[in-house]
Amino acid sequence: MSAVMIENVSFPAGVHCETTALGALLRHEGLELSEPMLFGLGEGLGFVYWDARNMDFPFLGGRVKPAALTRTAADRLGLTLHVQETASPRKAWQNVATSLAAGRPVGLQLDSYHLDYFTTKVHFGGHFVAMYGYDDTHAHLVDTAQQGGSVTTTLTSLERARGERGPMTARNLSYTVVPTRRPDLGNAIRQAISNNAHAFLNPPISNLGHRGIGKAARQVTRWLDRSTDPSRDLPLAAMLMERGGTGGSLFRAMYRDFLAEATAIVDDDNLRRGHELYAGIAPRWTEVADRVAAAGETGDTDHLARASAILTELAESERHAMQVLSGMAPQRRAGS
Repeated sequence: MSAVMIENVSFPAGVHCETTALGALLRHEGLELSEPMLFGLGEGLGFVYWDARNMDFPFLGGRVKPAALTRTAADRLGLTLHVQETASPRKAWQNVATSLAAGRPVGLQLDSYHLDYFTTKVHFGGHFVAMYGYDDTHAHLVDTAQQGGSVTTTLTSLERARGERGPMTARNLSYTVVPTRRPDLGNAIRQAISNNAHAFLNPPISNLGHRGIGKAARQVTRWLDRSTDPSRDLPLAAMLMERGGTGGSLFRAMYRDFLAEATAIVDDDNLRRGHELYAGIAPRWTEVADRVAAAGETGDTDHLARASAILTELAESERHAMQVLSGMAPQRRAGS
């Protein structure tokens, strides 16, 4: 096998895997956007309270489903997104090798459990990397700064990671992006915020969006009893909220930063107010995480009662913030 290496593929200081991978692909194509901007354009903010009989402990998620963010951001930015999936490991490798040989880095969705450079071995099938080369034994990847930035993993481990089956996994999914037109960033921002607000305010089921935050508020008081090992499960849940690739505050800090960046591009009072509201919302999620961790460490239910009270407030605060953002004025047409 001959080595292939594409130069200048990187995304320094990335904190969230999917936006890091997309950012690396776009930088190589000459389109440099910040990670918060990519997250916002991808209509990435969400909430899910996920609990099931086969789960050791409930999961709090703060974003949309894997790959949805990339597809939406590509649509907002006028990119051609070429996605390939296959059950065949041979075909999966061929898809990647063909793109790399053509000088185009490739995004991959895979299970981080199998990647050599991951020190915490937990199955997570919604992980993303950008691949920019390989040699006889290893693949060369771009991951988040937390995972090392530019990293390598054996080709064998990469094949296992791509082919893993289970929650949030994909069938050897790979993708490339090609800019086809210069995006109207102002219009893209307006559309993304409007769509994200509508989805958050109108969840189809009660464990999503602002309704899901309210459900979390009701359920969190029972978490010490829900867990077989509270000193393990509750601090882990808190860590995932703050440092599990979320950028802090369960993605709310990243969305706050997107709104701040958007105010420099779009002149809108509701946008400015929405940014102010999320600037206040983000640190409250850190408070929730701190309370959950403290409950696990001490066994004191008072911490969960306080976390529940904050979550009840957050359900209303985020509903209000998204209602404000949904009221942004539409883009004025030229000459009007």
